[in-house]
Amino acid sequence: MLYTSTRDNSIRVTAAQAIAQGISEEGGLFVPVELPNFDINKISSMTTMSYIDRAKTVLKEFLTDFSEEELDYCVSGAYAAQKFSSPQIAPTVNVDGNKNILELWHGPTCAFKDMALQLLPYLMTVSAKKTADGKTIVILVATSGDTGKAALEGFKNVDHTKILVFYPVDGVSPMQKLQMTTQEGDNVSVCAINGNFDDAQSAVKSIFTNAEIKNELAKKNMMFSSANSINWGRLVPQIVYYFSTYCDLINMGKIKAGDKINVVVPTGNFGNILAGYYAKKMGLPIKTLVCASNSNNVLTDFLKTGTYDKNRKFYTTTSPSMDILISSNLERLIYRIAGNSAEKNASLMQSLKESGKYEITDDMKAQLSDFYGNYATEAEDAAMIKKLYEDTGYVIDTHTAVAASVYEKYRKETGDTTKTVIASTASPYKFTRSVMDAIDNKYDVMSDFELVDELSKLSKVKVPQAIEDIRTAPVLHDTICDVDKMCDNVKRILHI
Repeated sequence: MLYTSTRDNSIRVTAAQAIAQGISEEGGLFVPVELPNFDINKISSMTTMSYIDRAKTVLKEFLTDFSEEELDYCVSGAYAAQKFSSPQIAPTVNVDGNKNILELWHGPTCAFKDMALQLLPYLMTVSAKKTADGKTIVILVATSGDTGKAALEGFKNVDHTKILVFYPVDGVSPMQKLQMTTQEGDNVSVCAINGNFDDAQSAVKSIFTNAEIKNELAKKNMMFSSANSINWGRLVPQIVYYFSTYCDLINMGKIKAGDKINVVVPTGNFGNILAGYYAKKMGLPIKTLVCASNSNNVLTDFLKTGTYDKNRKFYTTTSPSMDILISSNLERLIYRIAGNSAEKNASLMQSLKESGKYEITDDMKAQLSDFYGNYATEAEDAAMIKKLYEDTGYVIDTHTAVAASVYEKYRKETGDTTKTVIASTASPYKFTRSVMDAIDNKYDVMSDFELVDELSKLSKVKVPQAIEDIRTAPVLHDTICDVDKMCDNVKRILHI
């Protein structure tokens, strides 16, 4: 399996090269030259497997330059039982008729990013040995909340790596902020920025492609890579859990092998739903990919009109991990529906850079039929949290509420009663104030950790260890900088 760049079709690299490098030299994203095929017999054979074995079955098709022993080391290490609060790693639970919840938050930081970011350090370490000639890999991360902590936790004290995380100072929840600012590790740095996630993401991309900084790094035997989902090693593990949830639905008696399902994904940077799209193109029987946005509904408009336009008001919402107007992973979809034309894709990305917008052709629009896009307001999200709790006793976080709200709109518009999986991307404990306020505003007078304890009583779910750990943890990272000073901060931290 070889990989090319969305902006240069002449490039061919191995999986290890793509993972270690993170992003192509000219700024493109690595994509597989072709996708493997999974027929229903192969998918059915996965129903009796553990999550680890399901992961190996999928990943070995993409990581063909990894030996069986290397792949086993990576996957078994990432999904070790002591790291996840559920023995199923990513269980599927039925909560309401056709509505099945894929719980992706049982990892060490209570967010779906753990599903990839527990694996990525292993993939990165093996890849670096194959390709990086002993260099120290510097991981640069822009986060809207969850990626930062998951990456910090995954890469802390990993040999021959350093990790630098930037987050919007007012754009994450109190729990997300505490998780990052209390992070331990000899090789970690965290910095808040005066700006939003898009500002951080754009600055990180520009640092990645800064020739002067890369030359200085090379002198110190270091190289940049990414833990954001622009790195293929971050995205490919996410394909696994769509196959896994399908197998779970078969085992639960909700579907038979070959039946189609819908998948609903709360979406910001487009990586999680893109993984579902790849799974569908590989043969997983998915009918519709429901792309759920919050008030920052740039993706909703794009899927409906074919015009991507980030020139709009930016909203800070109660689902902060989705407060994004530049969805980086959409580039991978654009490349594919442009007939794998790097030239066409690069032209559209240049238009986005110069004018903040682009419009795809009618032929490309026709290929968006795999998707349905809509968005939900904060009031709708809060109402969904309250209703689902009162009806079933099940408590969801604000991002999952976006997905559940959009799914209701999809059902009303289409009348589609196909069995559906909603990707639950974070534990409600990461957004306790918003969740508890939605259930009853009487809770608003409580402190953050009083709310944690009250949520535990309501949900009858034990407080995750990740939340317990930050109750009394000291703040270790308190740097704040302007966006135009991020590059200076990187130089200072790396002593270049």
